Amino acid sequence: MKVKYIGEISHPLELINGKVYERLGEEGPFYRVIDETDEDYLYPKEEFIVVED
Repeated sequence: MKVKYIGEISHPLELINGKVYERLGEEGPFYRVIDETDEDYLYPKEEFIVVED
């Protein structure tokens, strides 16, 4: 699944506002996303919109 980051904090070493990321899974109120470090981390769901299932 692809998700677009719409959060308020944009950091080039973590997430960039408006960029589409690969979502690996869901854990409670979080998405597991591969960020700019090429590692997967948990980020709040409300900071993303789904762009592709």
